[in-house]
Amino acid sequence: MVEKHFNKGDVIFCEGDSGDSFFHIIKGKVDVIVNYGKDDETKLTELGPGKIFGEMAALDYYRRSATIVVAEDDTVVKEVSQEEIDVYFDEQPEKILEIMRNISSRIRDLTKDYNEVLDALNDPQTANRKKQDAGFMAKIKKFLFGVPAQTVQELQEADHSKGFARKVETYPAGTIVFKEGDPGDCMYDVHFGKVGIYTGYGTDDEKLITEVYPNRFFGEMGMIDNETRSATAVVLENETTLETIYPDDLADLIKKNPPKVNMIMMYLSNRLRTLTNDYTAACKKLYDGEN
Repeated sequence: MVEKHFNKGDVIFCEGDSGDSFFHIIKGKVDVIVNYGKDDETKLTELGPGKIFGEMAALDYYRRSATIVVAEDDTVVKEVSQEEIDVYFDEQPEKILEIMRNISSRIRDLTKDYNEVLDALNDPQTANRKKQDAGFMAKIKKFLFGVPAQTVQELQEADHSKGFARKVETYPAGTIVFKEGDPGDCMYDVHFGKVGIYTGYGTDDEKLITEVYPNRFFGEMGMIDNETRSATAVVLENETTLETIYPDDLADLIKKNPPKVNMIMMYLSNRLRTLTNDYTAACKKLYDGEN
């Protein structure tokens, strides 16, 4: 980990760059800017001491989604490479959840935008109304032509049942792990068996959204943001074994089983990549229908 010093106006990295590190601000401030140097340049936010930026690239070579411009003289940042992540988290375990929350926020915002486009694609009246909205169509075009294509790689297979685990229990088929609308304060790692994720469970509108198999996670958004569950999780096979992970467990995990923390980070990153590609495809379909 290397400390780097910058002055106001210095560019730390540019939108679209590839990278394999993230940065922790020790002193000073930076601006997060999209379309830097262009007519539609936009400052998204300002980050100060203690904040992290560029984490997606460090997790799996995600292209930089914005340009980082130093906002104050004598700004000092610590650069953390992929190889140094475990050491960094071991020294500052509270940063694990901070990075998870950063990714979670992007997933939630993009999901909202994606659902808005899907509504327009599925309903001609909504589509016509949206196409008359210059701001909405400008946002679609900007995303469609401004975001680099993201390559979604198959998540590396690993046996999540091995290594240190905090709380592991086995359930019979039909067990409800959590219900839609419940408060969320933890996530789950499937060691054995299978779990179904439903909306409208037990009603006429019941819909199976996905099935979660061994060595996969679910419920992570509730753990990260303490928000209510958006679906119901139901055990589908007898002897299904789940590990429950709470935010306070992350410090122990990074000390005793760092690969598990890396798996969670990679899972979130892959989820964001997949969502980005799905949203891009939906934007293209809507935009092409307009032209």
